[in-house]
Amino acid sequence: MANYYLSNGGERQGPFPEEELLRYGLTPDSLVWCNGMPGWQRAGEVPELSRYFVAQQQQYQQPGYGQSNYPQPGYGQPYYSQYPQYAHGQYGQEMGARPPKPDSNLVWAILTTLFCCLPLGVVAIVKASKVDSLYHSGDYEGAQQASNDAKKWATWSAVASIVFIVLYVIFVFVIGVGAAYGRF
Repeated sequence: MANYYLSNGGERQGPFPEEELLRYGLTPDSLVWCNGMPGWQRAGEVPELSRYFVAQQQQYQQPGYGQSNYPQPGYGQPYYSQYPQYAHGQYGQEMGARPPKPDSNLVWAILTTLFCCLPLGVVAIVKASKVDSLYHSGDYEGAQQASNDAKKWATWSAVASIVFIVLYVIFVFVIGVGAAYGRF
């Protein structure tokens, strides 16, 4: 089951597991988004969520119910385009068709560069610095990949330094024991 973000009063909340969305005020008209969706959609139009509204569908099918002052979207237009505050301004950056920005892991990259393994940490910094530019250019998958790569290289840097420290301690211990017995 997917984890969904929910638009509640223009504020993004979540992610929530599918079965918990009703506790957070999910209605068929609520805007939701999860990984793999091209943009925000009405919960009633998402096949995985529509089963929660079967009892409510009869109410919505009554003539004149839910008439809106906003124009209905045409073919090929996303649902949120009928709400000007989502599509053209007030919430455009937060709610539009953008998924949440992944963490750049820049702090970890810098810390592992300073305190761990310099070469691997530098690679982590380079990867982390690409996250924002990729995200803002619309390459969301690329931004997520750069974030994952930065985290991977920072982790490798930390692991490499731990391995080095353990080997150094073993080396010093062996040299110390050897010197104590007069072998070195």
